[in-house]
Amino acid sequence: MGVVAAFLVPGSPLPLLRPDNLPWGRLAAGYERAGRALAAANPDVVLMYSTQWLAVLDQLWQTRPHLHGVHVDENWYEYGDLPFDISIDTDLAHACIEATPKLGVRSKAVDYDGFPIDSGSIVATRMLLRDRPVKVVLTTNNLYHSRETTEQLGRLAAECAQAQGKRVAVVGVGNLSGSIYRTEIDIAQDRIVSPEDDRWNRRMLDLIERGDAPAIVREAPEFAREARADMGFKHLFWILGALQRKFYSARVHAYGPVYGSGAAVVEFNL
Repeated sequence: MGVVAAFLVPGSPLPLLRPDNLPWGRLAAGYERAGRALAAANPDVVLMYSTQWLAVLDQLWQTRPHLHGVHVDENWYEYGDLPFDISIDTDLAHACIEATPKLGVRSKAVDYDGFPIDSGSIVATRMLLRDRPVKVVLTTNNLYHSRETTEQLGRLAAECAQAQGKRVAVVGVGNLSGSIYRTEIDIAQDRIVSPEDDRWNRRMLDLIERGDAPAIVREAPEFAREARADMGFKHLFWILGALQRKFYSARVHAYGPVYGSGAAVVEFNL
């Protein structure tokens, strides 16, 4: 029971849609290695938080048992469509909804056909699960929630799963530095927008690799400000919450650019 695996992964569809492009192909290869590690951990459920599923009023949780369809990314539509087929752990999602008021957070269930699933959730489920029949719990990035509140939600979700006797993989979906190229580039020459962003990304990844949770928490606000981290780096705090900030080290399977922003595939050693 409890958390048996944890991963930080990018939500951009570019590594999925164009793995033949070398800078993005390296991330796709990292995703493949992380997928094998997830399969070896044999989780009953994946707890997933994507920076791209946005909410402004309540914390939303998917409760429709089967999500399927075709999504068109709003930014990278020229590279192809994103079919998806996701099975939801509705029992666990409802347990999380019932538990969040003790954090002072209101939650609501999302259960209707044709709901617009975000690119990050689709990319992560496709590239990590590889059609394996593992159920998922999907929840939103509430724009008004702090890193601290997101951390509390991650911990709560993991505790609800443990109470149901389930083995859990926790996944935070989002990028590192947030700046992108504003003009068309040769995608074969894609790189991090600036040396400063690259230095910040590597600095944060080094802390994660060393398992230095206190330093990560201490430096996250500056990283978020200086590197314009994706949604304040809240997706990492979802992971930290589920792990109760306890992990020995981490392995960076891949680090690179997605049209200038920073992305990494990271496996936490528990």
